[in-house]
Amino acid sequence: MVRKLAQIMAVLCALTLATGLAISQTDSKTATTAAQKSSKTPKSELIDINSATADELAALPGIGKAYSQKIIDGRPYNTKRDLLTRNIVPQATYDAIKEKIIAHHVGGTKGTSKKGPAK
Repeated sequence: MVRKLAQIMAVLCALTLATGLAISQTDSKTATTAAQKSSKTPKSELIDINSATADELAALPGIGKAYSQKIIDGRPYNTKRDLLTRNIVPQATYDAIKEKIIAHHVGGTKGTSKKGPAK
């Protein structure tokens, strides 16, 4: 009888330990996911690479005066990824700023007609 009771206690201890580990892993995953979501820049705070000033661009991580001028000289951009495809900034720099920038499309072509003036 004592032996049976000891076995039951051992099983209960093992289950308690396993449950505690499972809960702690779930909590750490939730904390990691919350931290990742909070690291994204809100859309209203994104810097538009088509209209930002040199000082605004230079404030981005890894972007100094030289890269900010290079970004300005390469305008307009269709997407923020153009910074890579046009070799404006290196991959590591792009990875550091991609969550902080946006490329709004340049206006001016909407509503215009390709036809000449009416005769």
